[in-house]
Amino acid sequence: MHMFPAAEKISADLIEWRHYLHRHAEVSFQEKATAAFIVEKLKGWGLDVRHPVAKTGVVARLGRGKPVIALRADMDALPLTEATDLPYASQNPGVMHACGHDAHVAALLGVARLMRDNPPPRGSVKFIFQPSEEKVGPDGHSGASLMVAEGALEDVDAIVGLHVWSTRPAGQVCFSPGPQMAAAGAFEAVITGFGGHGASPHRAVDPVVLAAQAVLNMQAIVSRKLNPIDTGVVTIGVIKGGSEHNIIPESVELHGTLRAFKDEVFEEIKKEIARCLDTVKPLGGDYTLSFDTGYPVVHNHPGLTQLVQEVAVQAFGADNVKPGEPVMGSEDFSFYANQVPGCFIRLGAGFSDRENPDHHNPRFDIDESVLPLATGLLDAAARRYLSDPVEP
Repeated sequence: MHMFPAAEKISADLIEWRHYLHRHAEVSFQEKATAAFIVEKLKGWGLDVRHPVAKTGVVARLGRGKPVIALRADMDALPLTEATDLPYASQNPGVMHACGHDAHVAALLGVARLMRDNPPPRGSVKFIFQPSEEKVGPDGHSGASLMVAEGALEDVDAIVGLHVWSTRPAGQVCFSPGPQMAAAGAFEAVITGFGGHGASPHRAVDPVVLAAQAVLNMQAIVSRKLNPIDTGVVTIGVIKGGSEHNIIPESVELHGTLRAFKDEVFEEIKKEIARCLDTVKPLGGDYTLSFDTGYPVVHNHPGLTQLVQEVAVQAFGADNVKPGEPVMGSEDFSFYANQVPGCFIRLGAGFSDRENPDHHNPRFDIDESVLPLATGLLDAAARRYLSDPVEP
């Protein structure tokens, strides 16, 4: 595998930066120390820096001309207690970088450092350090949608993002044109009945039974209501209701998620969830239902993706560049890619000699040998685009 010599030279710095960020993990829209660390580095390297953007985000620019390519890293950690025993484990109780965003920030800082040392001969690069990929705020914005609303993509012609992937071998790159990650939404339903004594169910309308029936009906949406060539997910993550073993409660809450790769399928699932809940009415119950539409589908632009794949093949070898099978996880990179041509890359970061827990696991970790690979690939892709931009 051909490495990136300039990125390899700063690999110790990349690891040091990642360790600092990992120790000081911060949750969505609270990434103040993270942003301060980023701003200090970027200003020290002489880049033009705008901060804050989208509450805690950072946008930096190198160069003034056209074309303009943006590179994006997400900054937020998860509300999770770390269980790794790493020497650089999180020092913030109940907060952990369990999805690799610390690696993304370190890698993008590395690109800024390389670009400062060897600026591209033409065009400009925007470095977008984004808050809150993991969570939508009370105003309905994720970090990406708020960054877009506050002008982070102004005059940008294309954007590239990268995500380390703990369940793929280190150094394996996976991405394809078209849909890569699903549209995701959440829903909350409150099923109401008529409470009573557990010993006299005939005098009550039991919302627990109604909720159970609705949940089972929802599990048939994908298998019996969608076209078999389409895909979707309906998962109930929370069932909440009741206070005592012998009391039939007044109501039960259901919280769930839905996923799809097509907008029309996503809307069909929403309609079917409502139909499943309608079944409580003939049995004497009622319900309320609300949706949070969440993130759109991540679509990789064909021309930009081909360009980045050519760079990846040259660097990693064809055997290490795999088609990116779509996954049902979601990513708010979609808000950028809906505005300008985008390419989202998954870079394998799994260990070859030990367990690789999935993302959002308290034992999550990555093989740090991939940090210079991430930096080098983003740097090379940006330089290639600036020298030979693709059509929108």
